[in-house]
Amino acid sequence: MADTRRSGRFFAPYATDPARSRGRLFPEQENPSRTVFQRDRDRVVHANAFRRLKDKTQVFLYDEGDHYRTRLTHTLEVAQIARSIARSLALDEDLAEALALAHDLGHPPFGHAGERALDAEMADFGGFDHNAQSLRVVTELERRYPDFDGLNLTWESLEGLVKHNGPVEAEAGRSLPFAVAAFKDAVDLELHTYPGPEAQVAAFSDDIAYNAHDIDDGLRAGLVELDDLRGVPLVGDLLNDIAARYPRLAPERTRAELIRRLISVMIGDVVAETGRRLGILAPESAADIRLAGEPMVGFSPEIAGAEQAIKAMLLERVYRHHKVVDVMDAAQELLAALFRHVMSDPSAMPPEWHGVAAEEQDVRVRRVADFVASMSDRHAIAAYRRLVGDPRLGSVGLHGFN
Repeated sequence: MADTRRSGRFFAPYATDPARSRGRLFPEQENPSRTVFQRDRDRVVHANAFRRLKDKTQVFLYDEGDHYRTRLTHTLEVAQIARSIARSLALDEDLAEALALAHDLGHPPFGHAGERALDAEMADFGGFDHNAQSLRVVTELERRYPDFDGLNLTWESLEGLVKHNGPVEAEAGRSLPFAVAAFKDAVDLELHTYPGPEAQVAAFSDDIAYNAHDIDDGLRAGLVELDDLRGVPLVGDLLNDIAARYPRLAPERTRAELIRRLISVMIGDVVAETGRRLGILAPESAADIRLAGEPMVGFSPEIAGAEQAIKAMLLERVYRHHKVVDVMDAAQELLAALFRHVMSDPSAMPPEWHGVAAEEQDVRVRRVADFVASMSDRHAIAAYRRLVGDPRLGSVGLHGFN
């Protein structure tokens, strides 16, 4: 089937077509000058939850330095990579960008440490999962429109948000994440299938972004040195190439050139490998990709192996570094204590949340989790100081990496 043309660009026949969207939960009059996926993207950017990402942890706390990534700058880097890959594959880059921008809306303060705290506190009430919380944000917690709660995103955006990492099924001994289970009766997101191609692109863009920028931030923080990376597959080869071409290059420029090249190589590999897989499948629609039974977007075996080695290095040298672990352990305790305090005294929440005290316990627990998860790092620390006491971060210091 020939490629189709939209707004002066050619799109692959398997690209998700906004003109054939499955629509929104609440019907709306669409905008004649913007596609439905452009509107989804714009709604995410204007959401309160999106703005709060600027003070939420990626790896390092928000005040440890001006140049470390926050959850917001990470998200913007993911969106840039997603647009690049989607354009190269002739996909709908607006949908890919919308999904990239929305993928971390459900993250609580302090990154995965905050997620562990809330998941433990809510173990008897369905747990807490940041991916599922992102769905809760865009379908219920944002309160901007007169006719509905949430952002009323299209089916394709909701599907991609829930399934960007693949089919979503209950694991042994654990049910579906709470928000997904609560929403599945309202909209059938076909949880057993892979998502459309743009969602798969957004997922790999996330991996590319954090692999590269966590190396960058780890080097900046002094947790790892350039020479330590020479034995890491792909990274070491890139460093050797840079040294051969620029033998007197300053370390900060070497670091920047390494990250630029690493992102470029990974993007190029995803485009080439995905093109190879698509050539074999020969899909004629996005539905064919959903039903393929395996992901269509991915790395080649060589780069996939290198990427796993990069993740292993980051786990050992950065994420498990005692400076990071000490701060994140204290942050996890802080958020757990804050959650327990608000549970015991719901009046500590703003007026719009005050009705929570009279609700059923499981509903009350979930809404307190919504409130705490919505906080930025800055808000959570300030609330803890005001409501509970001085944070236990004092012995480590919020500025431990400066």
